[in-house]
Amino acid sequence: MHYPNGKKFEGKRDQAKSRLGPKTKKVQFGQRGMRLENMLNQSNQWYLNRGLAVIHKKPTPIQVVKVDYPKRARAKITEAYYRQASTTDYNGIYKGWYVDFEAKQSDRMQSFPLNNIKDHQVKHMAACSRAGGLSFVIFWFSKRQEAYLYPIEALLKDWRAYQDSERSSIPFQQIEDYAYPIALKYQPYLDYLPLIDQYIADYGKSH
Repeated sequence: MHYPNGKKFEGKRDQAKSRLGPKTKKVQFGQRGMRLENMLNQSNQWYLNRGLAVIHKKPTPIQVVKVDYPKRARAKITEAYYRQASTTDYNGIYKGWYVDFEAKQSDRMQSFPLNNIKDHQVKHMAACSRAGGLSFVIFWFSKRQEAYLYPIEALLKDWRAYQDSERSSIPFQQIEDYAYPIALKYQPYLDYLPLIDQYIADYGKSH
């Protein structure tokens, strides 16, 4: 696969290692067992509090059908439905860039199943990238206690193979080759902003 400028798409494993140093060791404290959404929400709040980025989880659009009032000051939604298919999980602004990404968690050790990603989500991320934004997937492998930032450029290649019935999952080895390992810390739990900087630099992205 090549970019419009003729540059060939290559893996990022060696580049990430050389620039970011040795792979971060697994962390055995607070976030162990925590769900990916909670870790990202905590990280995004940490970034926001320090003026580094404004990134939030998108609310899921629902249509409320029925509401009960068990107490005068408290309403309880008892029936609702999704008004439309959701796009991606998170979006916001970082250093003037529009950032839009999906967050996916898996308990598999050797692969990530592609049926856990929806076609409209991939199309949305691709459209954001074409419009000049930054799009990617953050994978969390719960059994490995490892997180990765996986660029849309790599995902699109996987998605075409999935649609052509050539593969049903992304091998973990490939994620290691093409993704950026996210450092696990106390604060923030998932420190992914430095990886966005690396993604911008490696892919020659510019405003």
